[in-house]
Amino acid sequence: MHELAICQALISQVENIALQRAARVRQVHVGVGPLSGVEPRLLENAYPLACAGTRAEGSQLAIEETDIRVRCRVCGAETVAAANRLLCGTCGEWRTDLITGDELMLLRVELETREDAMEVAHV
Repeated sequence: MHELAICQALISQVENIALQRAARVRQVHVGVGPLSGVEPRLLENAYPLACAGTRAEGSQLAIEETDIRVRCRVCGAETVAAANRLLCGTCGEWRTDLITGDELMLLRVELETREDAMEVAHV
């Protein structure tokens, strides 16, 4: 299950972001393309294991699945394509370049600052 290794690398990035500014991580948003080789459901299952003992422990993983988009080398159109048919949606040409769909990106990290944690404690 390579999704665990992916989550561990993701949490390493999140920890670097949160190190100076946050008491803990609330939510992590990632973008996953259908051609990334990552199974979103397995990523969700591996996430809590990777978070254990970190500032991200107890946080939520929000996965945004991205579309496959191609640019046609013939007509220049940018269109959505299917994973098994990277054809131009305008002219049907097979000579296309992949624009999006193979990415796994850290999009956003929602943090709880030390001040936020103190306010909750005083309420």
